[in-house]
Amino acid sequence: MTDLHFPPKKERHRKFGSVPPIPGDKPTSKDQMLDLQNRREDYWFDLDQVGVSSVKHPILFRSPLAPAQQTPIASLELTTTLSRDAKGINMSRLTEQLERYRHTDFVSDPASLNAFTRELAEAMQQDGATLKLEFPWFYERSAPVSGQVGLAHAELSIEARYHKHSQPEFSLTVGIRASVTTLCPCSKGISEYSAHNQRGTVQIQAEVDPEQLDNNWCALLLDAAESNASAPLHPVLKRPDEKLVTERAYENPRFVEDLARLIAADLVECPFIRSFDLECRNEESIHQHDAIARVRYPKKSAI
Repeated sequence: MTDLHFPPKKERHRKFGSVPPIPGDKPTSKDQMLDLQNRREDYWFDLDQVGVSSVKHPILFRSPLAPAQQTPIASLELTTTLSRDAKGINMSRLTEQLERYRHTDFVSDPASLNAFTRELAEAMQQDGATLKLEFPWFYERSAPVSGQVGLAHAELSIEARYHKHSQPEFSLTVGIRASVTTLCPCSKGISEYSAHNQRGTVQIQAEVDPEQLDNNWCALLLDAAESNASAPLHPVLKRPDEKLVTERAYENPRFVEDLARLIAADLVECPFIRSFDLECRNEESIHQHDAIARVRYPKKSAI
């Protein structure tokens, strides 16, 4: 192997294009720097939302199911309104706000979410602010016969909105995306041997009353999805468990339409839910397409 001899590191950098910094004549003190975002003129439009998205950040989450305290990596969006006389916002204040709350489980408490969004709007001198976040939620699940324990998971979402001119000023939407088993009633009715089943996905977005929101909201939404499906999913199954789960699915066949209507009935009966958007999706095992059913329901309407 040929011996290599390198020049000093600075010379190596110059060889590959590095150049020394220019002297420069612009100020280095913050007080003397140009602040374009703070210019006040008529910029024609109010903006509904301005901010940052796809922010990856660890959060603390208090789970109603074990493990009780979790630190998932969330994907966040932080925005504020922008009045027509303001050119822009100081976006660094968005992540500064996140850092101030990082060591608290603020996402588990509606009052803390209210404070977070209100403080964000005030820091930006704007009327409103919104926080959106999505994160994985893990919970222990035991196999139905063997009792073998494993970690199952679903995806949770939270959207907190504050606007000082709204009534009420604070609103909150929570959501879940969970997987279930569905067994086809038609296949069961016509087949000699068995029936095809598939994995289904249930997605719920529910606007809730923050003052009535149950701390178990994610477990309640998960139960609405799983208890109305043909069978729930399990991280660990031994043969006796598999027998029970497959037979349970056979005893509870569900079209995607059935699943949507049954889940919707549970959500209507949930006291803290004001309105909801529900989507059920089956990844059909004998087709190349998915089957879907959706329900949008404002609870102020009578059944």
